[in-house]
Amino acid sequence: MQLYLPIADIPVNVFLILAMGAAVGFVSGMFGIGGGFLMTPLLIFVGIAPAVAVASVASHIAASSFSGALSYWRRRAIDPLLAAVLLTGGSMGTALGVWTFTLLRSLGQLDLMIAMSYVILLTTVGALMFWEGLRALLRARRGGPVTTRRPGSHVWIHGLPLKMRFKRSKIYLSVIPIVVIGLIIGFIGAVMGIGGGFILVPLLIYVLRVPTSTVIGTSMVLTLVTMVFATMLHAVTNHLVDAVLALILMVGGVTGAQFGARAGQKIRGEHLRLLLGLLVLAVGVRFAVELVIRPEDLFTIRETGVTG
Repeated sequence: MQLYLPIADIPVNVFLILAMGAAVGFVSGMFGIGGGFLMTPLLIFVGIAPAVAVASVASHIAASSFSGALSYWRRRAIDPLLAAVLLTGGSMGTALGVWTFTLLRSLGQLDLMIAMSYVILLTTVGALMFWEGLRALLRARRGGPVTTRRPGSHVWIHGLPLKMRFKRSKIYLSVIPIVVIGLIIGFIGAVMGIGGGFILVPLLIYVLRVPTSTVIGTSMVLTLVTMVFATMLHAVTNHLVDAVLALILMVGGVTGAQFGARAGQKIRGEHLRLLLGLLVLAVGVRFAVELVIRPEDLFTIRETGVTG
């Protein structure tokens, strides 16, 4: 069944979009991530303009993060002060990202920028995640211990000024790296249409030493607020948010997430990390192939304006 998307300006198969939403929701539920890094490329691959895909997926990520954040809030697994400091940088990064998005669109370089960003980010992160998951799997098969750094160990970040005590997370840390991390995640989310949880969670755990008990919930709060902000800015500034597309994706995503969460509980942690690394790497490679293959249509027609 075909449905016309008013903002994307193309007809799409409703069942295909629902299936994509369900598949990404399944992956999100299985791995505990937002899924924007998969949804945006999939929409681009089926013919939706990258600008519309990025803007519309932001609303989908915000909706899917809301239920998760609410659940973690009820379990007191969110650090409100840490989330507030992250949002200080996240709000600035989102505004800067939307401004950059608008500028690149006006210059006609947005599609290339989005594609290049996905290639660089996903291939790098995917390769690192795959390598870490493979090492963990090999250690587990050999029966060796998992080597991690001591919780009380310190790095140069812990010597920075402007420190605050985050009671819920039980850490004493400078606000400078927290604001910078929030700014980076907000910027990436606005430009690429991803929540950034698969980047934020490892940064909070391995760089800032935030306990895992509060990491995921706090990450979801940042994702929720920055994606709502990005959706509003994209809608007002660029008029690119396709509400019909976002609604279809939400229906499929919520359904798939329920099954993915059940499947994820039956798979070992190192296997999950290995599979997620392969998935992220595969999407990055797919984007790289799209950049170098010869297009079917060598010429396009663009209407730039009319002079009277």
